Amino acid sequence: MKLLLSLALIISIETMTGQTNKEIYFGGGCFWCVEAVFEDLVGVEDVTSGYAGGSIKNPSYREVSSSRTNHAEVCKITYDSNQVSLKVLLEVFFLSHDPTTLNRQGNDIGKHYRSIILYQNDIEKKTVNEYITKINQEIFDNKIITEVSQFNNFYNAEDYHQDYFKLNKDEPYCKMVINPKVLKARQKLSKYY
Repeated sequence: MKLLLSLALIISIETMTGQTNKEIYFGGGCFWCVEAVFEDLVGVEDVTSGYAGGSIKNPSYREVSSSRTNHAEVCKITYDSNQVSLKVLLEVFFLSHDPTTLNRQGNDIGKHYRSIILYQNDIEKKTVNEYITKINQEIFDNKIITEVSQFNNFYNAEDYHQDYFKLNKDEPYCKMVINPKVLKARQKLSKYY
């Protein structure tokens, strides 16, 4: 009953204010990859690379990549919920990385590369957990280890990390790691691009 009242209140506020932009925070390895996959998705208004889930304020890339701050490289996905649903965002997220490997994506190794979703309310938490339960059984043979945690804070990454793929497409990492992920998402989920 409490969840239904919360949902009704959120819908009522959004209807009255016309506010349909929401945010979700995804970490699936290097934030350059996550950013590139989500940037051109229909309904996504903005993607910002940054750090979340850690123990210090305003960490630097150097501090985060040392794996001592407990932050993860994440992207803040700002989206228009009238154009794209959280379930679609989750579908893209789980297609674009391996949620069954602990603290790594390919050759990117460290706790800051963990698979993580940071939710902001009970409705998001329920949606995320139900989606994970479904695909964990149907697709991943119960091997998903994605961390699902309450959002606490987000710190923008340094400027040179923002729009990295768009600005550096000829860099070897972009060609060998990011581009295949972007192509895979666009081919398998073309209806969302």
